[in-house]
Amino acid sequence: MIVGFAQDADVPVMLAGVRDEFLARPWLPPDRHWPDRPGLVGGLDLQAGGTWLAVDPETSRAAALLNGRGVLARDEVRRSRGELPLLALTTGEPPAEPDLACYDPFHLVLAEVGGVRLWSWDGRRLTEDKPPEGVHVIVNGGRARGDGNPRAAHFRPLFAAAEAGGTGPAAEAGERRWRAWRELASGAGLAADDPRALIVRRDLGERGAWGSSSVTLLGLSPHGVRYEFCPRPGDPGAWYRVLG
Repeated sequence: MIVGFAQDADVPVMLAGVRDEFLARPWLPPDRHWPDRPGLVGGLDLQAGGTWLAVDPETSRAAALLNGRGVLARDEVRRSRGELPLLALTTGEPPAEPDLACYDPFHLVLAEVGGVRLWSWDGRRLTEDKPPEGVHVIVNGGRARGDGNPRAAHFRPLFAAAEAGGTGPAAEAGERRWRAWRELASGAGLAADDPRALIVRRDLGERGAWGSSSVTLLGLSPHGVRYEFCPRPGDPGAWYRVLG
């Protein structure tokens, strides 16, 4: 996941999210899937009923989930992490710490016009991070710092350049910035087996194929949410607009 935050920009927050999952796992594209939360829009995981990313258009708020690393929840109490983005959009917070033992490790991003918060649960301890202005890459190990992660080392400067290139008349700069983010979120031409790749695919034998099943691009501003979705990662022609 890549998050860009620039407080004074016309669109202060940009977010590109790639969902990596077993490709046979069933899902539905973004829509208003939750009758008890009719204002929320996101993709639906048909296996567990939750989501990997959802937005609240009324508040220009988005929440997204990545699997983390650490101690797994006990089988008898485990709950789906897919409910966490919906909870964060509704309450503005993750569950209280005593209840977190029901979840496997995760990273939960809550983005809104005023900034970004990141909560990380490793099965023992919950931490909160408030990334400063700039471009941040969040991977299964958390917010990548330095160049230790090949994907972050490759893509962070590219997305930062896309941010810096968004200057000039507001409308033109905004579209130029958006196109640059979408091109990078589409994989920027890297092969799926490249260690730097954003769009990936692995054959795990009897377990099946695992890889990038969809890509989301969001822009959050005081004027609303722009939401584009690609159900066929790596295919530039598959993008379509959900909101905005």
